[in-house]
Amino acid sequence: MIEYKGYVAGKIDVDPESGALSGIVAGLRDVVHFEGNSVEELVTAFRDGVDDYLAMCAERNETPDKPFSGKILLRTDPSLHRKAAQRAEAEGLSLSKWIEKQIDAA
Repeated sequence: MIEYKGYVAGKIDVDPESGALSGIVAGLRDVVHFEGNSVEELVTAFRDGVDDYLAMCAERNETPDKPFSGKILLRTDPSLHRKAAQRAEAEGLSLSKWIEKQIDAA
């Protein structure tokens, strides 16, 4: 995974004819595209793209879009909800912290 300043590269595509690599920053409403002819160039282009995006937002006096808010709406079977809540309580955690721990472990 390529990550920089809280932004993450999405799916990376390879052009089979030229071997060029390209992708976009994941989770943004705006499109930040980057490309390179090697992994090193791709990573540099990704970081430059994020920096350019943040600079453009600053110039326009706009708040940059963040990839994710940190809030997840989860719908599940009530029995699974109960089981997760019980496990969280047994571990001395809030349900949110317990779910965060499970996601981190995955």
